[in-house]
Amino acid sequence: MPPKVRPVVPSRLTARSGHESSGGPRSVLGGYIALTKPRIIELLLITTVPTMVVADNGWPGTWLVIVTLVGGSLAAGGANAINMWIDRDIDALMERTKNRPLVTGLIAPRSALVFALTLEAVAFGVLWAGANLLAACLALSATLFYVFVYSLWLKRISRQNIVIGGAAGAVPVLVGWAAVTGSLAWTPWLLFLLIFLWTPPHFWALAIRHEDDYRAAGVPMLPVVETRARVVRSMIGYTVALVTCSLVVVPVAGAGWVYAVAAVVLGAAFVVGTIALVRNESTAAAMRLFSFSISYISLLFVALTVDVFLG
Repeated sequence: MPPKVRPVVPSRLTARSGHESSGGPRSVLGGYIALTKPRIIELLLITTVPTMVVADNGWPGTWLVIVTLVGGSLAAGGANAINMWIDRDIDALMERTKNRPLVTGLIAPRSALVFALTLEAVAFGVLWAGANLLAACLALSATLFYVFVYSLWLKRISRQNIVIGGAAGAVPVLVGWAAVTGSLAWTPWLLFLLIFLWTPPHFWALAIRHEDDYRAAGVPMLPVVETRARVVRSMIGYTVALVTCSLVVVPVAGAGWVYAVAAVVLGAAFVVGTIALVRNESTAAAMRLFSFSISYISLLFVALTVDVFLG
């Protein structure tokens, strides 16, 4: 069991000058934007559009793409804001999150929750009206899973928190496919599995960098509760499974040579980079792998898109 999370220390919250803090948002508008975690949303959307292209076997229409991106962004932003509302106690204990708007007092907790729920309601309406009910329900299911399964249940008690909770981040491909076809098939579920398998090595590489933060907050991320060697072995296992899954996409989705070559080359680089952590377990090496993991998933889905248009 992880150590009990310490309560927020008032002096830490009041020691800052007003509502501003170094490295954090300095305006109320900036605070609300920060609640949505825009960088995470950007990564989710990188996988959505290529999936829509594959589903349509071409460009699905600019309006549908815009609607899906807007609805998906609002849903993800709302989920991230709820997560910050839930985690505002432990965020105050970690260096990388101590400047978040709910910790500094820039945004009041009640205002943040109302904002988040409003985003979710608008997202559901946008996706239902602009795409279809299935896409809207899938986006809502991702939020519910992220909030109740990951944030409220697993994050603070299980070393498998990000493994299981990461499923929420894989749902956007299902939303994108459903927005185009109004149904689901083997291909979107395979892409869902691909992102699901990508999440642990991607996030654990970052968690190695912030291991002390998670330990201080009592969050049992794998690098906190296991040795660095065991973490790396787990990362290698998921990376190998990820690359295997990416290759299965070729026959299932009918992908061509562009995607196949990208999957082999990028996959080999990812596996080699992860194995390299066995000899060099440093934080710097882990962060290089973290950065590459973002390039990996981005380039893989770009290749999938190019493959459709060239095919």
